[in-house]
Amino acid sequence: MPHCHILSIQEPQPYAQTLAQQYALVEQRRAGQIPDTLLLLEHTPTVTVGKTAQPGDLLTDREELARRGIAVETVDRGGEITYHGPGQLVGYPILDLRQHGQDLHRYLRDLEEVLIQTVGEFGLEGTRKAGLTGVWIGERKIAAIGIKVRQWVTMHGFALNIHNDLASYRRDFVPCGIRDRGVTSLAEELPDSGITRAETETHVLRAFAQVFDVSPVFSGEMGIISA
Repeated sequence: MPHCHILSIQEPQPYAQTLAQQYALVEQRRAGQIPDTLLLLEHTPTVTVGKTAQPGDLLTDREELARRGIAVETVDRGGEITYHGPGQLVGYPILDLRQHGQDLHRYLRDLEEVLIQTVGEFGLEGTRKAGLTGVWIGERKIAAIGIKVRQWVTMHGFALNIHNDLASYRRDFVPCGIRDRGVTSLAEELPDSGITRAETETHVLRAFAQVFDVSPVFSGEMGIISA
């Protein structure tokens, strides 16, 4: 079973800094210098605007968002507008899809499956909705997915709401361009559970390893620190 390096970063990271890190890892993966890699982290408050976002979907102007300490980043992933912040688990897989089916639609469905299995560990029924990439609890979106692929190597990824503040979703933009459905988090669905990132990350890693048929190896900034 091939290894997948896992880099779990505990402190919230600025979005632009992590994006630059992804680009570097993509080039290393394309050159065969590193194996498949999964970054797991939280971001400092950031609204990201994807390639298919509509101008009217940003409801609060950028100056006001900046005043509130929320960065706005225009990004090259698929999808519309979403939010990242503390309390949300973000995963950035850097995978060579030539080793995972070489099929973008299958890759998206596999990411959804990882998250469906993860929320299932908490007793929640995660579902897909035709034409709407992501994972849902009823009519409320709990996880967003947006990717980019360069010569079959992936970047960007998924964001799973654990106990993050959902106010920005409901006030500052139209989440993922969808006006007739809401958003949710593990904490909103299970308010008395005290779910933590560490617990959630454990379930994500187990599901990721099973869905993508890889063996996780935990890594530091400069290499493997434990297995």
